[in-house]
Amino acid sequence: MDVIYTLIPGMTFLGLVFFAIMIWAVKQGQYEDMEGNANRILQDDDEDMMP
Repeated sequence: MDVIYTLIPGMTFLGLVFFAIMIWAVKQGQYEDMEGNANRILQDDDEDMMP
């Protein structure tokens, strides 16, 4: 039972840390363009390389 008294505050602290990191990442724009790179790799840009 003593372990629970240690785990609950520890997991609460880690949850708040991960939540703060997630908020920081969203504010920095990490999740702005989720589909851009996936679509860019499918585009055919070889026409400029052909003589």
